Amino acid sequence: MLEKEQLHEILEACLSSGGDHAEIFEERKVTHQYSLLNGKVDNANSGMIYGAGIRIFHGTESVYGYSNDTSMENMMRLAKSLAQSFEDEKKNISFELKEVVYENAHPIKIDPESVSSNEKIELARKASLAAMNYDEVIKKVMASYLDEKQEVVISNTEGKYIRDTRIRTRLAVQAIAMDGDKMETGFYGPGASKGMEFYDEIDVEKAGREAARIAKTMLFADECPSGTMPVIIDNGFGGVIFHEACGHALEASSVAKGQSVFCGKLGERIANEKVSAVDDGTIPNAWGSANIDDEGNFTKRNLLIENGILKGYMVDTLNGRRMNMPSTSSSRRQSYKYETTSRMTNTFILAGEDELEDMIKATPYGLYCKSMSGGSVNPSTGDFNFAVQEGYLIQDGKIVKPVKGASLIGNGAETLLKIDFVGKNLARAQGMCGASSGSIPTDVGQPAIRVSSMIVGGRE
Repeated sequence: MLEKEQLHEILEACLSSGGDHAEIFEERKVTHQYSLLNGKVDNANSGMIYGAGIRIFHGTESVYGYSNDTSMENMMRLAKSLAQSFEDEKKNISFELKEVVYENAHPIKIDPESVSSNEKIELARKASLAAMNYDEVIKKVMASYLDEKQEVVISNTEGKYIRDTRIRTRLAVQAIAMDGDKMETGFYGPGASKGMEFYDEIDVEKAGREAARIAKTMLFADECPSGTMPVIIDNGFGGVIFHEACGHALEASSVAKGQSVFCGKLGERIANEKVSAVDDGTIPNAWGSANIDDEGNFTKRNLLIENGILKGYMVDTLNGRRMNMPSTSSSRRQSYKYETTSRMTNTFILAGEDELEDMIKATPYGLYCKSMSGGSVNPSTGDFNFAVQEGYLIQDGKIVKPVKGASLIGNGAETLLKIDFVGKNLARAQGMCGASSGSIPTDVGQPAIRVSSMIVGGRE
């Protein structure tokens, strides 16, 4: 990593042609990943990336460049080249880099680098074998283990000089069930900002069996009927709909450009009064948490919606300038190769007062989505389409049978207003979120909710 005196000199060079703010993001990341197919190692990857990115502001404009050559000569060359993007008088900005020291809110008990690759592979193998042995219909299991250690140093012309070390690990299992020409899959993928102690807290064999259970259940399920009906979406990864259809539209990267359905709606009702939601990067050791965002600001718990009222957006520094709003410590990126922007961390609907059983009883005919899969959304309109991984038909207030092939079609803004039950059983689940600043780890979550009316796409 570059010395503080070197960083200061580089930052000064960034302001040589009229820029009014400059920032350096330096990173070293070590990753280990092992993939198994039916219990046998299929792929093993270990690698390290190292480099730095430089960003300069001129009002509400920015320029960004990066390099994996962090020699002083190259970084000065990059800084001066980027500075020439702005033709203005040099600003009289003086600063002194002072290191910010803080207590780590996400302590690690067992560093993954202290554990052998064989032990890590064995964790994935146990999950894989548990899935394969669940039932004879399980014909194929893909299991993977991942850990990564990311060290970052962030400095800027406001005098900030701050470090963070982020360690994450994740287990993922996908089971495929087959019966003749029929095939269905099930997925389960727990993760956390923790070390190897995480695998003392979860049951890897149970994770494998859960993926297999979903696959077998859906294999013998009837085709889902289509139509407009009430839909109950359970906790955990059910929150992916809020994340995609609403969360992205609350990021300043969309709002500042006028490309969000929630532009200009602060203080207005955008959801049922039962709905409150937050983005919280401070949750200890959560998958999407960190001590600081990628601009060096301490992460926060940001209230997005309170009792149906829009209370805030997720804002990074540059888009905050464009919106005349302060940063909410929401700036994230995949690596130094990406210019950072506003992104989610752990985003979820807060627990309510309703019971899942009461939602089901109050539904004469509808769909219960026990777990969700992927989907797509247009952030500027909020229109979405999501696949249901595990679904059940509700008739006369009772779950009657599993159904497969279901998809949920709707609009995020409209769906928020149609939520009429919010359960008590809040849970979060882990995923990867892709956007302009790359793919980043995020938690999604919610308690069980009911949407009073929703378009369900089905094969029947």
